[in-house]
Amino acid sequence: MTRQAVRVGLVVLVVGLVVGGSVGAVIGASMVIPGPALQAPGGDDPGSVAEDRGNATRYERLYERTIDSVVMITVGNAMGGAQGSGFVYDRNHVVTNQHVVEDADEVGVQCADGSHRTATVVGVDAYTDLAVVRVPNMPPAATPLPVDTVPPQPGEPVVALGSPFGLDGTITHGIVSGVNRSMTVEGGFTIPDTVQTDAPINPGNSGGPLVSTDGTVVGVNRAKGGDNVGFAISAAVVESVVPALIEDGEYEHAYLGIRSLPVTPQIASVNDLEHAYGVMVVETDSSGPSESVFQVAETTTVDGVSYPTGGDVIVEVEDREIRTSQQLSRYLLLHTHPGQTVSVTVIRDGERTTVEVTLDRRPPV
Repeated sequence: MTRQAVRVGLVVLVVGLVVGGSVGAVIGASMVIPGPALQAPGGDDPGSVAEDRGNATRYERLYERTIDSVVMITVGNAMGGAQGSGFVYDRNHVVTNQHVVEDADEVGVQCADGSHRTATVVGVDAYTDLAVVRVPNMPPAATPLPVDTVPPQPGEPVVALGSPFGLDGTITHGIVSGVNRSMTVEGGFTIPDTVQTDAPINPGNSGGPLVSTDGTVVGVNRAKGGDNVGFAISAAVVESVVPALIEDGEYEHAYLGIRSLPVTPQIASVNDLEHAYGVMVVETDSSGPSESVFQVAETTTVDGVSYPTGGDVIVEVEDREIRTSQQLSRYLLLHTHPGQTVSVTVIRDGERTTVEVTLDRRPPV
């Protein structure tokens, strides 16, 4: 069909389909409606046509540049099998999700050229849902994908690469919808610093890369949260965790040992706080590093609603401002390690004070 104007001077037929065990069609009266010209996408405007083609070419080139470095992962275990995706991190290793290879007896890798390899799991981390497998004799075209060192920006175009529903070599595209999200996963904990995207992420995409238009990995696809809402583990987390998985087979997470709540306007009001930000300590692990360090909140009922009151409100760690629970979790993951003593600034009984905590190692899942 040529890109030309099509004038509306057509007979319009109203067609209704009725579905209820049988299908019928109802055809209404016809009428002629004069109107302005309608153009196919791009119309006759050469600039629009060139822009459409330019966008298509950009994604085509991105696909050609990256797809050889994306693999399908198949796993067989005592409970059956699973399938996911991964990407080449270095010449010997592929990054994927921990939940893809969890308790695997065998790991199969299908490369973009259709060849197969048997891979060995060398490290997993449940707290970030990252895993690394060692793949022998990768095809020459399967070169490592660079991992971004700069966080993506909301609105930035991205593509998700992988094998949704076992459809290898699939590309979907969208934008970065948000950053520094906390993604709740099985087990009741959250993964901080995740990237939100509207690029379709479906079962089988898990472990594949979320890639910017320059071909760098900005995240590892993890889950679909709803229509047009997907999440990927950020490049910053990948670069913190994956080298340790390759070297040691595990990643040691710092552990503060508290349960906390974000300070909402309601909590701030009940506690006579000047600002509604920070993280209130509501409980400490009795065997953890923060026991007896922080003042723990009590529960107060106001107009039939229970609120935490009197607890320390964390507002800084090592002079880094903490306004939300996400910021606290992200800082602990990316900037601290077990055995490190950190200074924590809190609002206690209306006064600003600083305490010190020696972080422990986070217990296994």
